[in-house]
Amino acid sequence: MALERFDVVTLFPDMVMAAASHGVTGRAIERGIVSLSVWNPRDYTHDKHKTVDDRPYGGGPGMVMKYQPLHDVVNHARQVSAETSRVIYLSPQGRPITQSLLAEHSNITQLILVAGRYEGIDDRFVRLDCDDEWSIGDYVISGGELAALVVIDAMTRLLPGVLGDEESAQQDSHSHGLLDCPHFTRPEQLQGHSVPDVLLSGNHADIKRWRMKQALGKTWQKRPDLLQKKQLSAEQESLLKEFIVELI
Repeated sequence: MALERFDVVTLFPDMVMAAASHGVTGRAIERGIVSLSVWNPRDYTHDKHKTVDDRPYGGGPGMVMKYQPLHDVVNHARQVSAETSRVIYLSPQGRPITQSLLAEHSNITQLILVAGRYEGIDDRFVRLDCDDEWSIGDYVISGGELAALVVIDAMTRLLPGVLGDEESAQQDSHSHGLLDCPHFTRPEQLQGHSVPDVLLSGNHADIKRWRMKQALGKTWQKRPDLLQKKQLSAEQESLLKEFIVELI
């Protein structure tokens, strides 16, 4: 079983649909590999003004999204899928999104992404209606739509048949707990910098070894915290030592 549909709860449905219609995600939707639906909480309000927010109890700046429209729209979205679904609130307070977290959820039939706005949403909705909270980083943006698009793009890449080469997603940065190796294309010479000889050799075993060494080395240079979490094999330990010695 693989992910079949994304549902985004948002006050700006056109923004989500327009952005998702391009690139890898857009092609996956066109080919029917995955579907995308948007749900506007304003359509589930009970007053003539379609009010989705109100002043916060206890005072303070900003407005808070109300419980009832969010609860009703999520319930409606859940009914569309007969299989498994999870509701994710996109929030700066959520779990950091990682490649492994996305991979864990790639077998969920339906992923409902809730994009908050204003000062936040009624916390009872988070506790009663959401399965988890995810964050794209330790910073604040104006709404969860951009975060939802990040999740949709990253997860769509993991689905079978989406990428032209099935190995592309497996070689992405973070797919195996490491950053990706450097990549090169024509011309062979550029401002005094040459493509590494090994990539021109045609020796696939040497190329594979070089790429692993570079991935380990780049991770050591740029994200040493990732190496601390990863158990390296004896070969990987040796390759990393080689990289460091060659760098010195």
